[in-house]
Amino acid sequence: MPEGHTIHRLATRHRELFAGQPVGVSSPQGRFAAGAALVDGRVLRDTEAYGKHLLHHYEDDRTVHVHLGLYGKFADGELPAPEPIGQVRLRMTGSGHWLELRGPTACEVLDPGAVDLLKARLGADPLRDDADPARAFTRVRSSTKPLFALLLDQSVVAGCGLIYANEVLFRAGLSPETPGIAIDETRWTAIWDDLRALMKEGVARGRIDTVHTEHTPEAMRRAPRVDRHGGEVYVYRRPGQPCLVCGTEVARGPLAGRNLYWCPTCQPAVSAPPARSVRRGSR
Repeated sequence: MPEGHTIHRLATRHRELFAGQPVGVSSPQGRFAAGAALVDGRVLRDTEAYGKHLLHHYEDDRTVHVHLGLYGKFADGELPAPEPIGQVRLRMTGSGHWLELRGPTACEVLDPGAVDLLKARLGADPLRDDADPARAFTRVRSSTKPLFALLLDQSVVAGCGLIYANEVLFRAGLSPETPGIAIDETRWTAIWDDLRALMKEGVARGRIDTVHTEHTPEAMRRAPRVDRHGGEVYVYRRPGQPCLVCGTEVARGPLAGRNLYWCPTCQPAVSAPPARSVRRGSR
């Protein structure tokens, strides 16, 4: 499933291509035909990302809400648009570009009240300037759940996915099973700031890179990581490989219904307020 930085990149892309102009909206597949008819020919005022949710705001206060889920995918290009092939849920055409959406978990038209309800159930999004990390900390500090699970809980931190959750905990020197109640405000602020910086870099680069300068392939004279997710990471999808910091084999195990990855040496288990994080240099 795409992580939050991807949705923010899509919001920016769609704003550049279509905002401020009337757009044609249809559903070649037919499953979004009624919703498409509500916004077809209207001006797209703006786009917005909130966590893993994409919002297209049209005139007359109608919003198309998209959640890509596991299989959703956008494609776009310059006009003329090709003939739709396969299961195209949503097609948009503007003055110079077309866009198609396939396989989303959600594609629906919402009124302002429904948009407000959607946002209210989501946690703070590190990529939004209006995000309140203190709101997320209140949830974290009052929970005995593992911090890994709390980071993946979209009602706590909106937009953080599996890669970022694994990597930010490694960078903090924290075991994924560290309970939320073991995190004080100072530690949470450091985690939040690091997560925000990593996700902003993901928006800029279009890929997830989490290693510090001294642990890049060039600095360590090692081969670049080969993985369909791309990017240089410390632990994600590296089980059995040596930790880039200490050489210990990276471990893998299930937690919160997801695969977690960690270094047993750099991320020791804790049962009390955690110790200081392992120093990993500067980016």
